[in-house]
This record gives sequence, structure tokens and C-alpha cells, in this order.
Amino acid sequence: MSEHSECLRVGQSAPAFTATAVVDQEFKTIKLSEYRGKYVVLFFYPLDFTFVCPTEITAFSDSYSSFSDIDTEVLGVSVDSEFSHLAWIQSDRKSGGVGDLNYPLVSDIKKDISAAYNVLDPDAGVALRGLFIIDREGIVQHATINNLSFGRSVEETLRVLQAIQHVQTHPDEVCPAGWQPGSATMNPDPIKSKEFFAAI
Repeated sequence: MSEHSECLRVGQSAPAFTATAVVDQEFKTIKLSEYRGKYVVLFFYPLDFTFVCPTEITAFSDSYSSFSDIDTEVLGVSVDSEFSHLAWIQSDRKSGGVGDLNYPLVSDIKKDISAAYNVLDPDAGVALRGLFIIDREGIVQHATINNLSFGRSVEETLRVLQAIQHVQTHPDEVCPAGWQPGSATMNPDPIKSKEFFAAI
């Protein structure tokens, strides 16, 4: 792994990449830089044609409009080839496939992207379940990494994304635990924050 990848953390620039992805059942070269000006949910998963993975892939696809409506692109990445991605997309969900997806599946066959984001499991040769929320300026605002055995929550990803967008557009506010759009925020000030605590 590169020296940069070992220290990737929230607040840093998301490592740039150019890769082949499957978009609407076609191969397309995409660059992370193309999404500058939008938010990006970049998530890694171990392998196509496995067990937990299709549940995550389809859940993000089924909720895609919720992300798209708030100016966010979703990108899924694994170390499979674009040919494997296409075959998986062309397989029916009932037989373990994912069917048509609403967002690109990126091929990281050389494992460069997984290494850059420090999610590559060198023993298994696959990416851990890393998830990164990148803001409009290309800065990582949120990062989680799960073990291979359990999947992530699309609803929680959406909630965190909405909280990031809220505090970026309301710099004098912070979001308490479990915050949902429309619920109370607080002012990060020792005196003004008491208004929030008094209300609850």
C-alpha cells in the first residue's frame, strides 16, 4: 500500500482514480474527479456472486433516487473485472444476481483503488466493506469499514449524508446523535447549546 493510503482519514482529499465501470450494461471509463460538485457515496465490497454483497448492492440501487434527489452519486467497487460485474448485473436477483442497477459498478481488478482507500485485505485479496462519503469539494467527510461477514445500512448512510449536507449548509449548527432531517440541531456554543438541552 502507498504511504498516502495508510493515513487516509476524514478531512483529507479522496484519492483520485480512473477505472472501468459497468453503467447501464455498458463499459464506461469513469473518473472520481467527474463527480466534483456532487456528493459521492463510494462503497467497497468483497466479490461479485457472493452472499452478503447482493443484498447491499440491490439495497443501494433500490434507494438510489433518495441519494440522487440530494445531489449524490453512488459508486460500488470490488476487485472483480468489468466482465464479472456485467455477468452479475445480467443475472436475475432470484438466482443471486443483482439485475439492472441505477449506479455504476467499478472494476478495481488491479486493486489500486482498494489500496488507496486502505480497505484492501491482503490475505483475502479483496476489499473490506469500506464506505466513504465524499463532499462536493472531494473531501472525505465520513468513513466506515466493516468486516466481510456483515453488511451496511443504506438508511444510516443516507442519514449521515443528510447530516453532512446540513452542517455544511448551516455552519453555525451541529447535529446531535440520531439526527434526522427536520429535527432539532444545536449551536456549538457552551451557552447557546443549553437551548437544545432545555428543549429535550
